[in-house]
Amino acid sequence: MTGDPQAAARLLLALRSAGVTDPRVLDAMERIDRALFVRGLFASRAYEDVPLPIACGQTISQPSVVGLMTQALSVSPRDKVLEVGTGSGYQAAILSLLARRVYTVDRYRSLVAAAREVFEALNLHNITALTADGSHGLPDQAPFDRILVTAAAEDPPGPLLAQLRIGGIMVLPVGQSDAVQTLLRVTRTGERGFEYDELRPVRFVPLVEGLGQD
Repeated sequence: MTGDPQAAARLLLALRSAGVTDPRVLDAMERIDRALFVRGLFASRAYEDVPLPIACGQTISQPSVVGLMTQALSVSPRDKVLEVGTGSGYQAAILSLLARRVYTVDRYRSLVAAAREVFEALNLHNITALTADGSHGLPDQAPFDRILVTAAAEDPPGPLLAQLRIGGIMVLPVGQSDAVQTLLRVTRTGERGFEYDELRPVRFVPLVEGLGQD
């Protein structure tokens, strides 16, 4: 991280305290400067372990939650990853240091455009950012080794389950309200078989079908 070295060091300590222990995940989060993804009024709070508002009524997730979700995904260097919900691009940038290829989609064109600018500035050339309805995934690029969803659905979306490779892992928040959500890890065990592990309570914006207006 650049910017404020002391604040960045405190953030890494907070990540470890929250249970982010995977050395590859910690290294990736140290190399990706969160301040590059937080703009405007909240830029001074980029190194705090809190979610922050971004454009289009969305948020950049709490860093410890980003770390725990990334850790739960168990990304290997050969994996092709789909992220649903580009947002600021922070999560995709971290994934790009861990995976062979990252596809990230968001329903808001302006968020995708802004994230692409940061990816290019960081020379992260293994990320493809697209404006699309993430609830349908990316069938043209399926199957995926790993899928990460950064918005909450009532249940794991069927199209995303279908696009997960056998042996693959999907991590996503599920819940029927903003107040009660659970982070879920889904492992595809066979053509029709899935294992579900509940990880922790979380709070995310809802997964909405269709494209946004911005």
